[in-house]
Amino acid sequence: MPKSLGQEILFTILMVFVMVYAMVCYNIALAMGGLSNSVFLLAFRELPLMIPLAFVLDFVIVGPIAKKITFSKFNPEKDNPVFIILSISICSVWLMCPLMSLAATIIFKGGFQKEMISIWLQTTALNYPMATFWQLFVAGPLVRAIFVTK
Repeated sequence: MPKSLGQEILFTILMVFVMVYAMVCYNIALAMGGLSNSVFLLAFRELPLMIPLAFVLDFVIVGPIAKKITFSKFNPEKDNPVFIILSISICSVWLMCPLMSLAATIIFKGGFQKEMISIWLQTTALNYPMATFWQLFVAGPLVRAIFVTK
């Protein structure tokens, strides 16, 4: 796990890229009515907006809150590191999913309009299962494996 500010920044960049790309692909596939090869290319159009936003949200707001919650419940010197990793991951999804769903609602789904709250709530509800699955079973393990080899 990251031990310095530079490592924390690199870890966050890697995690944000893997999570945002997957979630953008997922949301485009939902909007198109299914997954197709074009989804993977279309997702690159949204990345220049969503990656910096996700990085700032995660690095400045969500990451510190997720760690504060985790370390209020677990002691890194006594508790199993797996519990700490899972807690930070779950807290991150819990906080990032509604924030990024709000951003997507504003930027890509009609912005500030009469149905904005309903669209945001539906987007968040559809994103939570995928974001949780992807974080716990793909992005988290993949980024930690890449990070260990750096």
